Amino acid sequence: MAKAKDLFSNAPKGKNAGYTARDIEVLEGLEPVRRRPGMYIGGTDERAMHHLVAEVLDNAMDEAVAGHASVIEVTLAPDNWVTISDNGRGIPTDPHPKFKSKSALEVIMTTLHSGGKFGGKAYTTSGGLHGVGVSVVNALSDELIVEVSRDRQFWEQRYSRGEAKTKLKNLGPARRRGTIVRFHPDPKIFGDKAEFSPARLYSMARSKAYLFRGVEIRWQCDASLLGKKDDTPQKESFHFEGGLTDYLKSEIGERTTITPSPFSGEAEADQGGKVEWAVWWPTDGEGFIRSYANTVHTPEGGTHETGLRSALTRGLKRYGELTGNRKAAQITADDVIEGSAGLLSLFVREPQFQGQTKEKLVSVDAARMVENVVGDHFDHWLGGDPESANALLDAIIEKVEERLRRKQDKEQQRKTATRKLRLPGKLADCTSNSSLGTEIFLVEGDSAGGSAKQARNRNTQAVLPLRGKILNVASASAEKLRENQEVADLILALGCGTGAHYNDEKLRYERVVIMTDADVDGAHIASLLMTFFYREMPKLIENGHLYLAQPPLYRLVRGANSTYARDDKHRAELMATTFKGNGKVEVSRFKGLGEMLPNQLRDTTMDPAKRSLLRVSIPLAKDETERREAMRTAKLVEDLMGRKPEKRFAFIQENAQFARDLDV
Repeated sequence: MAKAKDLFSNAPKGKNAGYTARDIEVLEGLEPVRRRPGMYIGGTDERAMHHLVAEVLDNAMDEAVAGHASVIEVTLAPDNWVTISDNGRGIPTDPHPKFKSKSALEVIMTTLHSGGKFGGKAYTTSGGLHGVGVSVVNALSDELIVEVSRDRQFWEQRYSRGEAKTKLKNLGPARRRGTIVRFHPDPKIFGDKAEFSPARLYSMARSKAYLFRGVEIRWQCDASLLGKKDDTPQKESFHFEGGLTDYLKSEIGERTTITPSPFSGEAEADQGGKVEWAVWWPTDGEGFIRSYANTVHTPEGGTHETGLRSALTRGLKRYGELTGNRKAAQITADDVIEGSAGLLSLFVREPQFQGQTKEKLVSVDAARMVENVVGDHFDHWLGGDPESANALLDAIIEKVEERLRRKQDKEQQRKTATRKLRLPGKLADCTSNSSLGTEIFLVEGDSAGGSAKQARNRNTQAVLPLRGKILNVASASAEKLRENQEVADLILALGCGTGAHYNDEKLRYERVVIMTDADVDGAHIASLLMTFFYREMPKLIENGHLYLAQPPLYRLVRGANSTYARDDKHRAELMATTFKGNGKVEVSRFKGLGEMLPNQLRDTTMDPAKRSLLRVSIPLAKDETERREAMRTAKLVEDLMGRKPEKRFAFIQENAQFARDLDV
């Protein structure tokens, strides 16, 4: 006890050290909102200010979803005034039974946690559940006017900073019905320079119309608010019978997609509620996922997005298993979702959001609901359209292989980070320390490698012999690619990495020269190597580093005159020109580079002063013509080198008529 007494005796004393009941503040009405706006709208910046519009618009949408409104109008006027109206039932104006001196309208506008969405009788599903939305807008507006047309009477009441400034006035008979809310954000909260963005409000109104097919949303903006570079329409009406499918098609536009049509639909859930979805996979990999709960945008996703990811992932895995594709077992949700364009809308009673700003759905049942509903329809969609299903599965598996390859590259980088780079044992490297002016020759086999090593310039020319025909990377799995020694040696020798990890500055040579025999087998090996660079290192080609050597196929000798011919056509030209006339010409054919003497190989193929090289290039898609050419190139590589032999067979059938003098 003595120790405790000593502790308390050291406490500070004096009138400023006290903490009494007088220090406790009780904030009444809407004062908490004005003191801490971040708790209700996420801050005081322009993004938060736009959230005020979303709160009022959500109330109008709840009327539409409940079947009581068919038209909503959103108007942006000068001086930061926004007006939102609907033709719904109108906010009740009769005296509130608990606050008899106030109308129900005034209670809703000035009291937190008041509204008609708690009991579920007025609204089955709604976006505004906390009863704070429109009252928060009122609290953070220096001027707000509400007009209600209900029971054929027209009512008006004005507010400022959360308090009623006038009594509820009956202005006589009404010609319409519904609610009009016109407000001006308080500069004391948001600052004098804060302004509503026409483009942002236009996009908000447009997206809401896609979310519920039974509503028409009319947008209007004063012309003075649109700048010269702002392409936002001044006036437009939105009504989309196709719902999210129309929305997604408008977002994708003219971009090419893996499947000709999106996977889309809507269905009622067994436990109540409704799910609508539309998912597409653009070939450029630039996608997005936008989700909504009771028409409220959830930019941070939530449990409904988790259900969508699970449904698509499990569906593709099941389809891969049914079609005998073992690689499908390695598919993850990120493989399916990343790069996809998806829209998801959920209607459910009493959704649970994270915070008043409703940026994330946390309802536990939503994940299971979406997964069950979307999963069943996805299975039917895949089974009913095998062509689209196979195209999608192939594209996703390519992403799987790319992911596994990146993982391997990272592991390899970690392994070699602390030790000196070890080059392949068969590589005869050049002595130059700079890549400028250097080149590496990729040759087939040790025999050709031996001749090339003797013929090279040791200072600037390196030689890497490859055993047999390199792996066809267009049809091989990521696992085979990782295990192939020839591919590993080639990647290690170049030092620049592959795929997304390619770094042109780390390329150890200025030129990469494919030097194969001038026959059918040599051409096949060259095509396999070009396919490897096209798929794994396209930037190497785009930056002009890849070349094809032009070794001779024939040597022609008459007397002291000796020359070389690249192919049969070149030999015929030489016979008709250089060797025209009398005298026997000795023609010898090289069976391969390994049969050439080092000095012959140097003079014909490797000496920069005497040789000729072909630079390999691909279209860069800078304009529409090149874009079409790039697509044609990609298709040709896939048809001739890809996994489907029937496409190669079709190509041979179509082009066999053009073949002449085959070297077989």
